[in-house]
Amino acid sequence: MATIELTESNFEKTITSNDIVIVDFWAPWCAPCRNFAPVYESTSEKYPEIVFAKVNTEEERGLAGNFQIRSIPTLMIFREQIVIFSQPGSLPAAALEDIIEKVKALDMDMVRKEVAKQAAEQATSAA
Repeated sequence: MATIELTESNFEKTITSNDIVIVDFWAPWCAPCRNFAPVYESTSEKYPEIVFAKVNTEEERGLAGNFQIRSIPTLMIFREQIVIFSQPGSLPAAALEDIIEKVKALDMDMVRKEVAKQAAEQATSAA
């Protein structure tokens, strides 16, 4: 599957309509971003069941700000609408594939329980 461009208008639908979405936050002037692009594109072809998306931080400043992107490239992985990975910097193909395999193997029931537990702890400490 080729990568898709995410914008503020299609971001939410893309995240809610797909099990796993990998997002590459990038900019055209960013040399590490341009160097990572072929790795990202070729990896996307190996995983047709996963949505590989790109957010141009120059054009989509609202999205970049919403996710507090401070360094590019930044990879963010959503599974069942939960951010389960976020890391600045490019990755070699083998490392990206390793992360994808770990994401696919996650027990999402356990992840949701942990998210709920953290939310409850934050609510308690804020009170």
